[in-house]
Amino acid sequence: MKAFLGSMTGRVFITLLLGVLITGALTQWLADNERQRVLEHARDQNLIERAEQLIMATEIVPTAARPAYLEVANRPGLSLEVGAPRPLAKSTSDFAETLAERLGAGYHIVSADSRPRACDSPPRIPQLYGLLSARWRGACEFLNVRLRDGEELRLAVLPPRAAAVNDDTDYRAVIVLFFLSIAGLAYLVARMTTRPLKRLAVAAQELGNDINRPPLDVSGASEIRQASTAFNAMQARIRQYIFQRTQMLAAITHDLQTPLTRMRLRLEKVADADLQERLIGDLSAMQAMVREGLELARSMDTTETMQMLDLDSLLASSCDDAADAHQAVTLSGRSGMAILGRPLDLRRCLGNLIDNAVKYGREASVTVDRVNGAARIRVRDSGPGIPPAEQARVFDPFYRVETSRSRESGGTGLGLTIARNIAEQHGGSIALSNHPEGGLEVTLMLPEYYPGK
Repeated sequence: MKAFLGSMTGRVFITLLLGVLITGALTQWLADNERQRVLEHARDQNLIERAEQLIMATEIVPTAARPAYLEVANRPGLSLEVGAPRPLAKSTSDFAETLAERLGAGYHIVSADSRPRACDSPPRIPQLYGLLSARWRGACEFLNVRLRDGEELRLAVLPPRAAAVNDDTDYRAVIVLFFLSIAGLAYLVARMTTRPLKRLAVAAQELGNDINRPPLDVSGASEIRQASTAFNAMQARIRQYIFQRTQMLAAITHDLQTPLTRMRLRLEKVADADLQERLIGDLSAMQAMVREGLELARSMDTTETMQMLDLDSLLASSCDDAADAHQAVTLSGRSGMAILGRPLDLRRCLGNLIDNAVKYGREASVTVDRVNGAARIRVRDSGPGIPPAEQARVFDPFYRVETSRSRESGGTGLGLTIARNIAEQHGGSIALSNHPEGGLEVTLMLPEYYPGK
């Protein structure tokens, strides 16, 4: 759930859902308020008509019989009594003024300064699907009424009685169904919106592993088609750039081989043996740099086809090759997993790590295991290690640590750079650390291959 909410689909879904729910709640609240206002106005008008009829009917009844008549005529919401008038209010209410206009001349209607007790606890009107409630704001007061014959009456305008509790099961079921339909619609819109972006993200990730992957299908909305076209054009330019660079380096390497070979032949004629040895050593270093420079360029090329590989078999083969070359290397552990990769590139990566360990630490101890769905390959040597401040820089091309890992040990400083390029092209990573018991430990992480993903 946390991963879904953290994804773009989850964020778009939550944004749409909250937007719809907030808009629906606001609309419902406004509708409930308008409905309450209409109900209050309609009830006030009904009370005015009933009060007019009650007052005029009471005036017809003989004075002595009026108390008995009112006991029978009074109904909920209106109560007319014979009695002394109450103290007057400072101003007359709209209800009193409207009632006076309806009764006409001869009647005197004014508001009293007190209110019925029922006005202190008016009924609550449910709002917002029953989650909130509002107080009744209709007419509620005492009125002093003087008939045309001069008799004084008191009219109590009361609030409506509390509504009976109704079974809202059906209504709530409709509301739940409405919210579920809104959530489903929001999810579909979120999926439709983010699916092209996910496709672009997957294509970008695959591009890092295989520059020759098939181009994206140009389909969908105009903006998506434009982005897909731009992505395909970018892929073509990168592929062309890598090809041209590799071809250029290959041509340079090929052209340099001839003069370097002539120089080696001519150095054989140098009479000074000590000078001859030094010059041949420098020439050999130049040839090694040219070869490894080409290997570096090839490590960034991805023309080799990706295929499913048995990692344990690949490791055993690489370690056997190193042992056949009289290198002190041991292999322990099993991953029991398959990976998707380029065999030649991965053998070059493992070979560079083993060569570095043997060259600078006399031996290579290779251990493999499985951690969180990925293969962990650790190559440890018995050398002096690398200072922590230098560990990040050794991946830079031609960078060398000024310790026993110097040019006298051989190499050009490109081995780890090539290994890291190959690891990253396979979705993996390489990290360095000094082992607590001594020596440098290189950790190579490679993800497992899942068919169909």
